[in-house]
Amino acid sequence: MAGSLVLASASPFRRMLLENAGIRFQARAAEIDEREIEHQVEEQHSSPEEVALILAEAKARNVGEAFPEDIIIGSDQTMSLGQRVYHKPRAMAEARDHLVSLSGHTHQLNSAIVLTLGRDILWKHVSSARMTVRKLDAGFIERHLERVGPKALSSVGAYQLEGEGIQLFERIEGDYFTILGLPMLPLLAKLRDLRVIDA
Repeated sequence: MAGSLVLASASPFRRMLLENAGIRFQARAAEIDEREIEHQVEEQHSSPEEVALILAEAKARNVGEAFPEDIIIGSDQTMSLGQRVYHKPRAMAEARDHLVSLSGHTHQLNSAIVLTLGRDILWKHVSSARMTVRKLDAGFIERHLERVGPKALSSVGAYQLEGEGIQLFERIEGDYFTILGLPMLPLLAKLRDLRVIDA
């Protein structure tokens, strides 16, 4: 199948994963209002997995307008506890509330990929990881947030698994790539199937 690969994301982690895998691509950040889309789909009672797919498709279609001949990789991730979908905390008090609500519970990271070419959707996929946070006392949460500082505001769960955030967890079920927001193994399999990369 003809066409270059374009990653519809500004995420340094997603770019790193593709680069480390030896994939040739270019990256372009999508210009969409994620919160507005999330608000609309939540009113329709969409599942957290469906929200991730809808956002990934919106990103792919937005960037695809500038690259109609290329295959676009749209990706997004939602974090959910039951039917509650979390958003990035806007302040440290909100980060604290996130950690309090996650304490002692298992939440889910839902990582979606949508491949598009022109107006066509070539493939959709969602992988999920189950993340069990140990029971955290209020003092630990305060000390943890003091140590990590504003980094807590850069992720939906108010934690960075690759940093001190690992101390929050009791158990993790799922692969590293899904946790970072780009399920690489199913993506690479599909790109081989489409003959975009060497089989």
